[in-house]
Amino acid sequence: MLAWLAFLTVAVVWGSTYFAIALALPTFTPYGMVAVRFSISALLALGLGRLRREAWPTWREAGHLMIVGALLLGLANALVSWAELHVSSGLAAILSALVPLWLAVFSMSREPLGPKGWLGLLLGLLGVAVLVWPAGQVRLHAGGVAAMVAAPLLWSLGTLHGRHHVRGGGLFTNVAFQMATAALMGLLAAPFTGGFLRGPATQQSLLAVGYLVVFGSLVAFTAYGYLAKAWPPAKMGTYAYLNPLVAVLLGRFWLHETFGPRSYAGMAIILAAVALVQLRPAVPLPGQD
Repeated sequence: MLAWLAFLTVAVVWGSTYFAIALALPTFTPYGMVAVRFSISALLALGLGRLRREAWPTWREAGHLMIVGALLLGLANALVSWAELHVSSGLAAILSALVPLWLAVFSMSREPLGPKGWLGLLLGLLGVAVLVWPAGQVRLHAGGVAAMVAAPLLWSLGTLHGRHHVRGGGLFTNVAFQMATAALMGLLAAPFTGGFLRGPATQQSLLAVGYLVVFGSLVAFTAYGYLAKAWPPAKMGTYAYLNPLVAVLLGRFWLHETFGPRSYAGMAIILAAVALVQLRPAVPLPGQD
């Protein structure tokens, strides 16, 4: 039950963070946002870890946590923020949905998916495309597209690295190490990538960063850290199919955006795909009975 709660948290909260990032970008540069967002969230996570008297990771595991933080937050997350300056949010959502496919590819030797699982993953990507593909001309930018292709790849590699190499340490404490690594990368990279700010701070951008700190980072990333250990990679990665669905539903009910037949079709395909992956029978490894 706790794993399902973590899954729903990641699916719902990260479905709203694309919009929050877009609201913050007029004020913050991508690495400026990384530095501010993860500096604060790392301190909050570490404080919660100390209140819970969590165990510290070993020095070896701390090194692996830094690798995970660099790949997931310092690189993949920053690439998504930068790409949103150059490509449409619909295209960004489609390319972000490559996460479960990469997770399945990189883990297939240890945790095979099976025909139903692969069908579900491919259907999910199709469903996301049907749901969010922009009407009219698609805004393409070679660098932005490359960043959005690289981000899911790096995210998947980082997720599996943590799954295989980190066993000890408390949940909040481990998350704090990862976010502190990203914050340090942001502080070092921002002066060489346009500085920390792109424009004047506004109430809207500050509230957006505050939302990213508390919900996008502290709540959802902690839930993701738990989920990455609790579920097989491909099953866990299907949250990336639900993120665009949540974003579209939020736009429909809060911004009164159009929700037509194509939206219903995309939603149905995504839900069927997630069900295929989530409910598939376990596939034994070669040589197992």
